[in-house]
Amino acid sequence: MKKKVIITGSSGMIGKGVLLECLDSEKIESILIINRSSINTQHPKLKEVLLKDFTKVATIKEELSGYDACLFCMGVSAVGMNEVDYTKITYDSPVAFADVLHQINPKMTFNYISGQGSDGTEKSNQMWKRVKGRAENAILNKGFGNAFAFRPGAIIPERGIKSRTGWYNTMYMIIRPLFPLFKMSKSVTTTTSIGQAMINSLFTNLRNQVLEGADINEMAKSC
Repeated sequence: MKKKVIITGSSGMIGKGVLLECLDSEKIESILIINRSSINTQHPKLKEVLLKDFTKVATIKEELSGYDACLFCMGVSAVGMNEVDYTKITYDSPVAFADVLHQINPKMTFNYISGQGSDGTEKSNQMWKRVKGRAENAILNKGFGNAFAFRPGAIIPERGIKSRTGWYNTMYMIIRPLFPLFKMSKSVTTTTSIGQAMINSLFTNLRNQVLEGADINEMAKSC
């Protein structure tokens, strides 16, 4: 049975990878993307809704009905950010989405892009690890039909995708000749694999899992 999905963060590297795979997949019937500004993409499957403040998701509640999953890919680097600002983006926003979507359809799947090293005990000395772990716990314990916390580490961009962080793109350009070697590592994943794993997570028997890089690659295989 085909799925209808909501995707956030489709202007970013991971979110764009997930969006491209969903657009190509016969398993996905329709897609609602929610962004702060338009990505100016047209496709028969695709609908876009703009939302400046993701903690105010309740203001677009009527647009969110009828979907089977939320693939929450919006995120930001913690570099140079204080805990208050980072928490608003990394914890407050996804949890606000989870709260509203759980009211609409508690049986849906909610996938959250976290990061390698996130601390589920919420006690790490590193701010980003605590905040990510706190968000993971809130989502996995919300009571959805299913939920996954994706913890990619090293990610190789594919299909012409670029990061919104400039120095990432410079680094990728320098190490691109080594990509085939990096892909041999089970812990290194790609934007394509993350997208495929997100799709396959909607059809799996696994429940409420934290997925590291190797797990993401394994889940992507059957796509």
